[in-house]
Amino acid sequence: MGRFEYNPTFRVSEATATPQRHKVFVSYHHDNDQWYKEELIRYGNATHDFISKSVDDGDIDPNNKTETIRRAIRDEHLRDRGGAWVTAEYSMLPGSSPERVRRGTSGRDQEIQRLIGRSLRSVVDLAALGERRIVVDCDVLQADGGTRTASICGGYLALHDAVARLMAAGKLDADPVFDECAAVSVGIVDGEVLLDLPYAEDAGAEVDFNVVMTGSGRFVEVQGTAEGRAFDRGRLDEMIDLAARGIAEIVEVQRAVLAVEPPPRPPNG
Repeated sequence: MGRFEYNPTFRVSEATATPQRHKVFVSYHHDNDQWYKEELIRYGNATHDFISKSVDDGDIDPNNKTETIRRAIRDEHLRDRGGAWVTAEYSMLPGSSPERVRRGTSGRDQEIQRLIGRSLRSVVDLAALGERRIVVDCDVLQADGGTRTASICGGYLALHDAVARLMAAGKLDADPVFDECAAVSVGIVDGEVLLDLPYAEDAGAEVDFNVVMTGSGRFVEVQGTAEGRAFDRGRLDEMIDLAARGIAEIVEVQRAVLAVEPPPRPPNG
């Protein structure tokens, strides 16, 4: 992402005596780009409505690859859906693994957060959500592989409960969540296709996949790679079929859990 030369030029339409007004989203990440934003607002305030979507310090790890930074800016700072958005925050608590996890948001955490957010948004009608932003917290208490897929499964339950409470309070006219969402890991270990890999299996897997699907059986995302030898189409189909069966079982559990309405939150909760 290179720097740019800024030469402000604004024209008023000859057909009208008043300036044309536009919504302009401003986002930046480079050092000293604050100056460009301030100059743009100062010169353009007469003809534009500015809505700040700027990246603040700490929002994005500057050590990430350029493409990762661009994707984060696009997904988390430039989206405009009429004020409605569903996103997630993911973290592994310090005691969640045998070796203490340092606090903070790593590049891995940001990647997983975006995966969870994309997955949950795939089953939400944002227009029906109204002017609301829902943030789903995914804190890993005990890690043993598959934390991103477990976060999607649990995150969907939390999202459903949040929406159910909004509807019970009369703040939503219709349910914006139109399908279930679940995920599972699948891989090849010692030549065998296995589902929901714990850490010991995941660390030594020849092939490792994460699959996200809706309750109606549609695919949201498939992430996979061969850690060693390449695999053929037959093994790919075998892994996808096993993941689909596993997700179908998870969805049945989700439906059973959600058959009971969530209790009301405490007044100060």
